[in-house]
Amino acid sequence: MKMRLSALLCLILLPLSSTTLSAQVSETQSDKSFADEKIINDYESTRIAMRKYGKESAPATKDGSFRLTTYNIENLFDAHDDPSLTGRNDDADDTKPEHQLIATAMAIRAVNPDILCIEEVESEQALLEYRDTYLADMGYEHVVSIDAGNDRGIENSVLSRFPITNAKNWPNKPLGGVHPEKYGNNKNWYAGEPIAFRRSPMMVDVAIPNADGNDSWTLTLFVMHHKSGFYNSYWREAEAKGTLELIQDVLKSDPDRAVVVLGDFNAEITDESVQTYLRAGFVDIFANHDEDRQSITHESGRRIDLILANDAAIKQMDTEHAFVYGTAARPDGTSWRDLETFDGYASDHYPVSVDMKN
Repeated sequence: MKMRLSALLCLILLPLSSTTLSAQVSETQSDKSFADEKIINDYESTRIAMRKYGKESAPATKDGSFRLTTYNIENLFDAHDDPSLTGRNDDADDTKPEHQLIATAMAIRAVNPDILCIEEVESEQALLEYRDTYLADMGYEHVVSIDAGNDRGIENSVLSRFPITNAKNWPNKPLGGVHPEKYGNNKNWYAGEPIAFRRSPMMVDVAIPNADGNDSWTLTLFVMHHKSGFYNSYWREAEAKGTLELIQDVLKSDPDRAVVVLGDFNAEITDESVQTYLRAGFVDIFANHDEDRQSITHESGRRIDLILANDAAIKQMDTEHAFVYGTAARPDGTSWRDLETFDGYASDHYPVSVDMKN
């Protein structure tokens, strides 16, 4: 069910002058040609009225720094039917609605990342179509999106203003062990099968220009979308251990490499899968932040979209000013089954960002 904008605004009354709205939109939307100006203004009004978590506005990137962002964009499927996706995974009706495409683009434009890591993308074709339609003036000349081996047809992607010198993933890589018989109290669909990456992490090397304009240094990113599901903690833990083995392979050849693991972990910081990374020396960029509504990354009220950095990377980061950018969420007590979407809705996740020194 899709609810119209006027009905939604009746649910939450938040005064917002047209002058204030115009100022906020003009600060974050450098080019409105991707959508009608009235639609942009209406969606921005909805975003402010319906924001439950994250910050209302994104700070500017400081001179001598670049912005790294992760964003689960939620089902970026294009309108082209993929014949390889059939049965319950058929994508014929999965095209992301235009109002969501506009709203996600508005969020990306507001945050203005230099490197944007995206989860839940159908394909490189879908990503390029989205970029060229909604982000054409943003400078994202470098693009990578690789099939992650997921039967639902979603993968991890990167849009970057800096050159991507290497990209790799490991679809269906075995992680050791087999799936248990039970999923909670129910039969496990995968019982007895070898445990493997549900959606392979994607490793990307990005050439970061030095602030003085001379030479560059390499930032290695592991873009993650860990397995979802409350009773799949064992699977996420296996994925975390498998990812750490891949990271160790990188660090064997370059012990000083700056490495960041980021994306949708489908787990909170206290869960064992995330603790696996922390015990290995990775640092949560929000470790010194208060756990409040501004740090929540999912409309369920959880912080599950994370950026974890090793020592070499954390030294380059301004973690004090790391932030979550809030977008419109469903009202409290309303699930996606009751309200599938509405004008101004972007995604059930919110962009998470940190600035790093060049």
